Amino acid sequence: MDKIIELKKINKIYGKTIQTQVLYDIDLAFEAKTFNAIIGSSGSGKSTILNIVGTLDQPTSGEVYINGNKTNQMNKNQLAHLRNQTIGFIFQFHYLLPEFTALENVLMPYLIQKQKPSQEVVERAEELLHIVGLSSVKNNLANNMSGGQQQRTAIARALINNPKIILADEPTGNLDSQSTENIYEILRDINEKLETTFVIITHDKRIAEKTDRIVEITDGRIGSDIRNN
Repeated sequence: MDKIIELKKINKIYGKTIQTQVLYDIDLAFEAKTFNAIIGSSGSGKSTILNIVGTLDQPTSGEVYINGNKTNQMNKNQLAHLRNQTIGFIFQFHYLLPEFTALENVLMPYLIQKQKPSQEVVERAEELLHIVGLSSVKNNLANNMSGGQQQRTAIARALINNPKIILADEPTGNLDSQSTENIYEILRDINEKLETTFVIITHDKRIAEKTDRIVEITDGRIGSDIRNN
């Protein structure tokens, strides 16, 4: 299976006068269409890895390849285009715009890029809301939805540009156990039906154990790399 994400000898150092190294010679690749978890204690470097994969941060040294593109050689506009077309983000905090409806929030990445969405794009947004079980509340303002509904809206928003990769940072961190299970089932269903590659940071061992692979980060290094049956 092709590698859709590849990190080669990644080091990350923060600060100039006082330097703090958070990643040490990370070699890590993820295959297309897989469902992966990154785990590790707070401060281990797992979120830094996710930010580097998402081109939101740059490594101090090393090479990053996303869908065959070497991101180290890209300028800001090229990186922004790559993110918009290739990567979807789901965060612990959904960052919905409260003055907009669920449907409008899902369309937001397209609106930012293209101005007015076509009917085809609107229909895709409605289809995504159907996939995450929100057709009945698509016209509700974000503030008039439950936490689980808001997070499902964020999932649909991450998918609107049909990204090959979804990066999720503690996507169920603020949810109860039942909502967590529901969100996981949705993500897994999307992975299987749309063949989207997922990399999920999670503290929830129940979620991690259901993924294809668990990469544990310990003090900025890969502590273990386990493929689940």
